[in-house]
Amino acid sequence: MPKAQLKNFKMSYYDNGNSDVPLILIHGFPLDKRMWELQIEKFLWHTRVITPDLRGHGESETGSGPWTIESYADDIIEFTNTMNIEKFSLGGFSMGGYVAMALMKKYPAKVTSLLLLHTKNEADSDEVRTGREDLAKLAENSGAEPIAERLIPRLLTSDSLETRADLVDRVERMITQCSIEGIAGDLRAMALREDSTATLKNTKIPTLIVSADNDAVIPPSESQKINEIIDGSQIHIINGPSHMSNLEKSDEFNNIVLNFINQQK
Repeated sequence: MPKAQLKNFKMSYYDNGNSDVPLILIHGFPLDKRMWELQIEKFLWHTRVITPDLRGHGESETGSGPWTIESYADDIIEFTNTMNIEKFSLGGFSMGGYVAMALMKKYPAKVTSLLLLHTKNEADSDEVRTGREDLAKLAENSGAEPIAERLIPRLLTSDSLETRADLVDRVERMITQCSIEGIAGDLRAMALREDSTATLKNTKIPTLIVSADNDAVIPPSESQKINEIIDGSQIHIINGPSHMSNLEKSDEFNNIVLNFINQQK
């Protein structure tokens, strides 16, 4: 896979399709660019789609410097500069949505349209922060396997756990192959992130919001809040899936996103 040389690390990415303004999709915690494979095979016929691995994830190096949501956003901008990409459509899933909102705050002129997928705008409560630190220490002490054991039953529905071994294996591979630095870094970065409500109030570009009615990680009510904040945004709540509707209901998810992409042409 190609890698872009950034200041502190090499960033791995997929780059498929062709268009003047590419779609950049940012994965969630503690996943990598492979979470988008079912999207890439459909989207590449309509747009250029780029899916990077954040630092410490997938095939990207760990690098150095602070592990913050803002630094992840800076990495994406450095990546686009390296790739000579002036403007882009930006999508973020879950933690990737936090990165997208941080990027919108600091670099709003770079983004032509926004996709906020299974994410939320509010900062963590003290209770959630404590839970994230406990999980980071678990990863540092025991590895990625117990993280996968805790997360997968929330990322996927019980039906998928029982009948769709392919999806379970796909998600498990991403989590267990994530570096411990990446897992712990993500958790501490998310715990420290700022509230993004003010950024969303100032968002004036076309915005798509997607969630699912059985999301056990970030309930659809959080997506409804974002929809109420951003003037003119579109929202779709997919029936059936948990957190990863792009895998559990990939056809419906893909159609929703493609319709939005085509509206921007």
